[in-house]
Amino acid sequence: MTHSEDRTRRSVRNKHKEAYNTDWLPGTREGQLAMAKDWKGVIPANASAWNIPAGVLQELDPLIQTAETALETEKNESTRTPVATAQCKEAFNALTFFLRNCKRRYFFTPPLQDSDYVSLALKPHDSTPTPSGTPTAQATIETYLVGRHELGLKIIYVTGNPADAANKGYRIWYTVVAQGETPPAGPDDLRKSFFTKKKKDVIEFDFGDSGKTAWFAVQIENEGKKGPWGPLVSELIP
Repeated sequence: MTHSEDRTRRSVRNKHKEAYNTDWLPGTREGQLAMAKDWKGVIPANASAWNIPAGVLQELDPLIQTAETALETEKNESTRTPVATAQCKEAFNALTFFLRNCKRRYFFTPPLQDSDYVSLALKPHDSTPTPSGTPTAQATIETYLVGRHELGLKIIYVTGNPADAANKGYRIWYTVVAQGETPPAGPDDLRKSFFTKKKKDVIEFDFGDSGKTAWFAVQIENEGKKGPWGPLVSELIP
């Protein structure tokens, strides 16, 4: 890989990281500047109702002016220098810090309505809870060796859609049976369990369990709601 290619890849990663960190902020400086200007136009008429002090508004205008000038300088090939680039970064760091702080201090609490959030180019709060369904899919496990008295467990769907939002996690039931003991007749005979949201996990048995047989069955869970049992399976503990 050339130095240029490496720099390009790092630039792409940094842009993705920046977009993730800023979340609700626009992903470009032009977009951030446009949002700030929108706020400058919307906030004055609502400052009293939203309990925003006058001093807050006095901070925003120079931040916008500085960021706008710095961006123009940085984008112009004849004026772009390492110093101009650094100054542009500093200006937008200050502007976005103000936007985040203002949102956190004044927009998270009433009396803002959905229309107010829209006017600020923000996403209105979703006050309708997402329905939490009961799982209907069945799952089982495949085992694989990990180490002494350890088994890896891989969740396998027997029926249903793995992407169903009701499939929040997996309750793995198990019991250990020594040679000569009666194995479980069904999942209801299993005595121990643990919950996991992973589709691959590891279970560690007691050292003395090596050579015994572990029996498993899985129930998909969603906030206490349990789906149907998966089939009973067994594996020798290494």
